[in-house]
Amino acid sequence: MNKILVEGIKLYAYHGCMEEEGKIGGNYIVDVTMETDFSEAAETDDLTKTIDYVVVYNIVKKQMAIRSMLIEHVGKRIITELKKELRGLIKVDLKIIKLNPPMNGNVERVSIIISE
Repeated sequence: MNKILVEGIKLYAYHGCMEEEGKIGGNYIVDVTMETDFSEAAETDDLTKTIDYVVVYNIVKKQMAIRSMLIEHVGKRIITELKKELRGLIKVDLKIIKLNPPMNGNVERVSIIISE
């Protein structure tokens, strides 16, 4: 089995339970790790035989633009779309990092990881 990683997708989005988060927004980083068999693409140099990174980025960007209270919810939407759109996807691990979350403390980031 092979893996394709699309890491460090930096986006500005408006997720969170606080009203201010819906108005002000914040910075996020998304990492996507996908298991697939790209042996045919490696042999033939044919993009249609593997997962297109641009498609992955566009799915993440589109779903991150839809406001949610929880990054867990956004993550589930991203996973659902990736599984729907990417032929040959066997397993996906998704990490969403919320930078500088509005908490009563000095917290650099919070993250979720979903594996399906």
